Amino acid sequence: MKPFRFASSLLILFSFLTAANIAYAERIKDLADVEGVRSNALIGYGIVVGLNGTGDSSNSSPFTVASIAAMLERFGINVRADISKMKPKNIAAVMVTAELPPFSRPGQLLDITVSSMSDSKSLRGGTLLITPLLAGDGQVYAVAQGGLSVGGFAISGAAGNTVKNHPTVGKIPNGARIERAAPNGLNMAQDKITVMLRTPDFTTVSRMKDVINAELGAGMASTVNAGTIEVWNQNGDAVSLIAQLEQMELLTDRPAIVVVDERTGTIVMGQGVTIETVAVSHGNISISVAESADVSQPFAFSGGSTVATPSTEVKVQEDESQLVILPRQVTLAALVSALNSVGATPSDLIAVLQAIKAAGALHAELKVM
Repeated sequence: MKPFRFASSLLILFSFLTAANIAYAERIKDLADVEGVRSNALIGYGIVVGLNGTGDSSNSSPFTVASIAAMLERFGINVRADISKMKPKNIAAVMVTAELPPFSRPGQLLDITVSSMSDSKSLRGGTLLITPLLAGDGQVYAVAQGGLSVGGFAISGAAGNTVKNHPTVGKIPNGARIERAAPNGLNMAQDKITVMLRTPDFTTVSRMKDVINAELGAGMASTVNAGTIEVWNQNGDAVSLIAQLEQMELLTDRPAIVVVDERTGTIVMGQGVTIETVAVSHGNISISVAESADVSQPFAFSGGSTVATPSTEVKVQEDESQLVILPRQVTLAALVSALNSVGATPSDLIAVLQAIKAAGALHAELKVM
């Protein structure tokens, strides 16, 4: 029974190891976009009311007070004479943002994000008043209004405060209604459909062209550059052609990249990352400086005075390091295992990778964020 279990375990382990090297086909829909099919950013300036004393202060937010006065004037209420007395602690000036999807029509609803502009402590419980949302061309495409949903809170007292998550940003699901149709950059009867890779690559774009020609016929697709393919729209039906293109599958080829974020100590490595044989020695040096004041007290009746003398204590500690030879690795798992053998933490691993790259032994692009 034991030999059978051992053989089964080896078979499962071999399956996992070989699966790491299997290339899976991906849909064109997940790799590329069609030129002219895109969303548009919308932005607007508005006012949130109904806050429980967590709104803007009049001293640091004069535009909030001016906005309230302008809004009230539209309702026939003139408060310009007493504008200096207004205390907008229950009101906050905000920026409203949204994405206008392609092919959207008037009457459809959009999700919006509401963000505080000034020193409001929280938007929790507030209501956004009617706010026009403009695109880059200056035209109003949607109008927003509604109660905010805030995922955080801020509580303050005389001796302290507590803040959870981000209380100055809120969401309003379906909070905006489209009033103008989205610009249409795609003519359904146009002669050619342009497909754009999200990550340009010569190998991938060549494979994509071959797959399209194999499905639609020779000469139907041609490459423009490493990120663009043009496909003939013979039937004048762009919808059917794009739907057919989206479901086609191909094997992709991605460059070897190592992404490093020094602020968080995050390291992301792709499957194609390899290194040449290199020797690595890594150690840490910690230096601590302690300052203290010693008091020099004179003897009694000596006529001297008490003097404070500074004292500095410096300690230097160097961790033991070992010289480790990292052989040429062909898999990501082997590379990570070899680097971990040096005993480096994620933050230390950043320095190790940078040094290996400088030595010319890292066969990948190193991106530092």
